[in-house]
Amino acid sequence: MNSQKNVDRSELSLKTNFLHYTYRVFWSVEDEEFVGLCVEFPSLSYLDENHLAALSGITDLVKDVIADMEANGESIPEPFANKEYSGKFQIRIPPELHRKLAIEAAEAKVSLNRYVSNKLAS
Repeated sequence: MNSQKNVDRSELSLKTNFLHYTYRVFWSVEDEEFVGLCVEFPSLSYLDENHLAALSGITDLVKDVIADMEANGESIPEPFANKEYSGKFQIRIPPELHRKLAIEAAEAKVSLNRYVSNKLAS
């Protein structure tokens, strides 16, 4: 018999969702251990001497926090991977910088949008 059929629907949802979050592991000179972080849960971290254990630790911690949040009826952050982006955002800059960028774009013979996009990407 397939054991998957006996899995609670909310548990299945939780198992897939916690893996959709944005994780990062890096070496901390200060702590002399690897630090596991989750972008969507900035207050959480997990330290371990082994980088794979740090990743496993932070993902397990996020899974537990999500379960607690669900049990308490709290809203759970949406993973960045699940969000859709339009490719547009508005930014306010000083007029002098706007002028400078417009001149640089004209000199490069590209649109201001293309010029700024290239600068952001580099």
